Amino acid sequence: MGSLATARDFDVIIIGAGISGINAAYRIQTEVPDYSYTILESRNAIGGTWDLFRYPGIRSDSDLHTFGFPWRPWLEDKAIADGTSIRNYLRESAEAFGIDKKIQYHHKLLASNWSSDEQRWHLNTESNDQKKNFTARFIVFATGYYDYNTPLQANIPNISSFKGTTIHPQFWPEDLDYTNKKIIIIGSGATAVTLLPVLAQKAAKVTMLQRSPSYVLSLPSDSTSNFIKKFLPTWLISRLMRWKFLVLPFLFFTFCQNFPGLAKKGVKKRIEKCLPSNVPIDPHFNPSYNPWEQRLCICPDGDFFEALKSGKADVVTDTIKTVTETGIRTNSGKTLDADIIVTATGLKIMLAGGTKLAVDNKAIDLTEHFLWKNTMVENIPNAAVIIGYANASWTLGSDTTALLICRLLKYMRKHHLSSAAPSLVLYGEWKGMKEMSILNLSSTYIEKAKGILPKGGSKGPWKPRSNYFVDRWVAISGNLTKGLNFVSLGDKKTT
Repeated sequence: MGSLATARDFDVIIIGAGISGINAAYRIQTEVPDYSYTILESRNAIGGTWDLFRYPGIRSDSDLHTFGFPWRPWLEDKAIADGTSIRNYLRESAEAFGIDKKIQYHHKLLASNWSSDEQRWHLNTESNDQKKNFTARFIVFATGYYDYNTPLQANIPNISSFKGTTIHPQFWPEDLDYTNKKIIIIGSGATAVTLLPVLAQKAAKVTMLQRSPSYVLSLPSDSTSNFIKKFLPTWLISRLMRWKFLVLPFLFFTFCQNFPGLAKKGVKKRIEKCLPSNVPIDPHFNPSYNPWEQRLCICPDGDFFEALKSGKADVVTDTIKTVTETGIRTNSGKTLDADIIVTATGLKIMLAGGTKLAVDNKAIDLTEHFLWKNTMVENIPNAAVIIGYANASWTLGSDTTALLICRLLKYMRKHHLSSAAPSLVLYGEWKGMKEMSILNLSSTYIEKAKGILPKGGSKGPWKPRSNYFVDRWVAISGNLTKGLNFVSLGDKKTT
């Protein structure tokens, strides 16, 4: 086939060299080792989100025992890791298994077209201002779920009039000096909760201005692994820690879903214990929704609450009347002075990296189609989109997808099939199926993405994911053919 630099045709092409792309590559090279593959990455580095985001204090909001790869366990003491540690972990994991040799950087995918006659994908890319074309039997979109170039636009009245510095965390300036500055963070999600304690260390004052509150939970450092290191080998410790962080969060999520009133009462009581006496829980930490209807915010060792106790940070729950030249005036009449405004207002959802998709030169609108087993889009052959969990570690969902892809590839090879495409037409039992969101949370950025993502269904393989334990079993042992339309090698007959 020639070297990676000159090859243009592959069995599998993975789009994106972030955590999902690296994991998919590992699964492909171990499950179907004779298949050729490459990873096309539009940027100049491995890591995806963890290389792009460089704002102060960036860290995971999931534990690394489950957010990390099951085939290369996280061995560090801290379960919640900083961005640099995660970048290093991803790079070292790719290097350890030769995945880094399969990555082609500076290759931005512009368009993908499936040819039924050739039973091949044709991919148009741009690399260093030059057009390059690739072909593949199967394509895997491991591009994450948000727009790398454009953040979620929030309606902030008169923001352009501000004379200070306005920043979105997605594009944090490396040379920004915020020492002794007055900073307002607009937002109440994980990014705002992460930024506040770090900025407060050097800034004169940091105010988190939120329209509505979130649940913020302190997660103490876990000394379990340090203790059992004295008695057990490392490989066993890593497995035990992974199972611990698989089971306990799942039980907590299930409890919140089934007993929302008790869960809300318990979470608020825990928050109240962490707050300084001058910060009331209502209205600042009393959300209108129940725990896990939106993602919970985690602060390691209560660093968020410690910043509030220091007096260098505070929380204001209000709406913005207008931005002025020197700060923000709220609808309740408060005036907040600022040198820097940080708009931590969320991510703009985007699937498949925004590439143009077509089947036989007919454009495909993903939003009009259903998602089969959270993996393949209706009527699109030999293509998978990797979507992780919104209510657990992202990688758990992306790995179930990767395992399902590999199982499908092996099935197709065994039965001499050239393509598989999800279909509603062939199966009358799907008639009357109700549409459902594929992400089961009500966060603002997810609500705004309802017209952007494919649809979930209320029946069979079109149902959104439920939980990792069920989904992994379905990926490895569940029915593989229901809802799929196959084409045999050498012809176009449905099997």
